[in-house]
Amino acid sequence: MDGGRDVPRASVPGTTQVRACYFNAWAQGLEPAADYLARLPTLDLRPLVADPRDASLLTKARLDCDWYGENARAFAAMAHAGLEFLPAWVCGIPGLLDLVKAPRAPGEERWLIVMAHQPQALKATAGKLFGFLRKQGVRILYYAFDEASREMPCFREIAPHLDVLIHDESPLDAAGAAWLRADCRTLHRSWVANTLPFATPFVEAPEENIVFLGSEMGLTPHRRRQIDFLRAKFGTRFTAIHDHSLPVGERHRLAERFKVSLCPEGRKFATRGMSATHTDRPFWSGCLGLVPVSEDSAAGGRLEDLHREALLLRYPHGDLAALATACERALTAPVAERRRIYDYYNRHETVGTVVAAAMAAAG
Repeated sequence: MDGGRDVPRASVPGTTQVRACYFNAWAQGLEPAADYLARLPTLDLRPLVADPRDASLLTKARLDCDWYGENARAFAAMAHAGLEFLPAWVCGIPGLLDLVKAPRAPGEERWLIVMAHQPQALKATAGKLFGFLRKQGVRILYYAFDEASREMPCFREIAPHLDVLIHDESPLDAAGAAWLRADCRTLHRSWVANTLPFATPFVEAPEENIVFLGSEMGLTPHRRRQIDFLRAKFGTRFTAIHDHSLPVGERHRLAERFKVSLCPEGRKFATRGMSATHTDRPFWSGCLGLVPVSEDSAAGGRLEDLHREALLLRYPHGDLAALATACERALTAPVAERRRIYDYYNRHETVGTVVAAAMAAAG
């Protein structure tokens, strides 16, 4: 590990030393997260995609790679009372076994963090690798975001080896849940923002504009109708972003240009076409200080709870008049209300905060 750069140090009395290693399928060998993040902007993705001549595919790969890179940045900055986080690591498939071989400080607790459907990158070896790592004293936290227990083929293989499972709000698949150990800590949380808390300063007086934060998967006829309606009503004050996604490095620029973000609901949405879209947008929008607006869902869930707490504005499915009212209401939100939203999301809805708390609760 880089010629002894990462020197073990004496633990602060009363704390547990924790070494987090983030498994990222875009990464390669085991390395310090800081080193991976430093070279991430120049990482050549052509060998990592199916067709390196496809410019559109490379664009999507870049967006995806950078999004997962922000997770690494968040985990490298984790903090929690009672835990002393050592410099974080990143590894891809080639570096997993080195996680066991790397020197360990006395009393160091070592965690592997895995997210989304990336365990599938390990294919048939996922269960065996997770089992081996756990036998070697590596604890495993899996932040699934969505329906992993119901849809991911290798879930049953990895389930017996998990120390923490962070899952969506829907019930776990009964057969998949049966494979979890009794002491596996399960938290129903789904999406949050993969950003550093308070990384973007609060903007007191942003421009009075609305941005639609969608993706090409979410550009259904239902959503197009709403976009056309908002363009006609708000004119140049409305901007729609739906070319797959917004680069993570550009997100902070929205804080001054927009006051309101219109975010697709996502996994629990009433229409099948919208059920495939991402749902982290309301959370990082809130972290930027934008007022999130979201169409309601069939099942309610956490976004409905946030709506009741006035941390998110919702409108009934397909109701254009209610959509306009929600956007106008968000545009008139006073500074104190917007700052309350900003503070809440940065304190409670970022991935590093959620993961660090789950590690501490796992004991």
